[in-house]
Amino acid sequence: MGSLVFFLFPLLGLSFAEISSKIGINYGQLGNNLPSPNSSIELIKSMNAGRVKLYDANPEILNLLSGTNLQVSIMVPNSEISTIASNQAKADEWVRNNVLPYYPQTMIRYLLVGNEVLSYNSSDQDRQMWLDLVPAMTKIKSSLKAQNITNIKVGTPLAMDVLQSTFPPSNSMFRPDISNSVMAPMLRFLNRTNSFMFIDVYPFFPWSSNTTNISLDFALFRGNNNTDYYTDPGSGLIYTNLLDQMLDSLIYAMAKLGYPNIRLLITETGWPNSGDIEQPGANIHNAATYNRNLIHRMVAKPPLGTPARPGVVIPTFIFSLFDENQKTGPGTERHWGLLHADGTPIYDIDLTGKRPLEDYEPLPEANNNSPYKGSVWCVVAKGVNNDELSSALNNLCNSSAAGNGTCDALSPGKECYEPVSEILHASYAFSSYWAKFRSHGATCYFNGLAEQTTVDPSHGSCKFPSVTL
Repeated sequence: MGSLVFFLFPLLGLSFAEISSKIGINYGQLGNNLPSPNSSIELIKSMNAGRVKLYDANPEILNLLSGTNLQVSIMVPNSEISTIASNQAKADEWVRNNVLPYYPQTMIRYLLVGNEVLSYNSSDQDRQMWLDLVPAMTKIKSSLKAQNITNIKVGTPLAMDVLQSTFPPSNSMFRPDISNSVMAPMLRFLNRTNSFMFIDVYPFFPWSSNTTNISLDFALFRGNNNTDYYTDPGSGLIYTNLLDQMLDSLIYAMAKLGYPNIRLLITETGWPNSGDIEQPGANIHNAATYNRNLIHRMVAKPPLGTPARPGVVIPTFIFSLFDENQKTGPGTERHWGLLHADGTPIYDIDLTGKRPLEDYEPLPEANNNSPYKGSVWCVVAKGVNNDELSSALNNLCNSSAAGNGTCDALSPGKECYEPVSEILHASYAFSSYWAKFRSHGATCYFNGLAEQTTVDPSHGSCKFPSVTL
């Protein structure tokens, strides 16, 4: 299979090269401190982006994008997939409400049905949505065709977890629970409609979970053929960076199902500029290095492609425009932005790729590239709202959590009751709850009220529970 894949892909370079290589940006809105949509679109234009990707079909934003030269990607929410899959009239209605009022003045070019649908697997409803995904895509495409709209590509963004294995690339294949039931019909649809395999691909995650065996230079495009490379034993192809390896693993998996020629489009990639203490490598230095090098690769002329598909343009959207303070989960979730919430750059970047890498000012030193080993506590973050803090403390200590001992030490007469301080009490409760339930997915976030520290907040006989990394 390796030789077949390598033989077929270069033949496609001519048609692939017609695709614009301008860099796109993901515009998410999960923040309570973000600029208005109008200001945000002006920022995107000022950054010379070529595309913008939305996580919905926001009417205000789509109107603001009218008359711009930005190619636009819109999205059908996951919650609407099954309804659309079972009813062509619902698909027609979605297109009528979310495409026709704006098209063609707004350059909608991609219509994505759901977001990382195949990563959800906690309920029968999730698994039913897997089966509804391609029928929904098919009905949306039919709706567009009925309106004589032919230049909007329909697809769905997938995460790398659709693959059972990714290493080496030539050995990769789709997960057996989706390979025949979902991926085969999806690839048939994408091939028939000349659409893209839309993929969210983040080298940060495999690197940060395996810093011993994957070099940071390899993840940040700083490797080369002389010092930092990997030769795939199945194909003989040489890899100098982790992104190429991940993309080619998807290409080989598609080829094994009989579809070696479907184009790739990166719907999300990037590197976090900050994160939790247990998340190594999440810093401004690495984020700027990754995204700058990524842009230079993706806009190169002639196109670089990947080892399995040399010379091919891969349209790419960077994640994301802003740091988004209301995203839940680990700290990195809130720190992928190119811009602060006030619109100022977190680091200098040129989306056109024309600025030489050596022309940038020196970056702040990266001081967390190795995994931290030691104790970590969860305390009240600086500048929080007192009413929100009171409510969170009350919820932790006077609800179901109270029955599991989270706040026992805060009772009158107990070791952490005095001094009576809401900040100290909340810090203890946050640390206690996080230590108890981290193994069940709890994070030190608490709706933005908490932050991690390596400084022990214990005082006197009051010992704060900690997490050991």
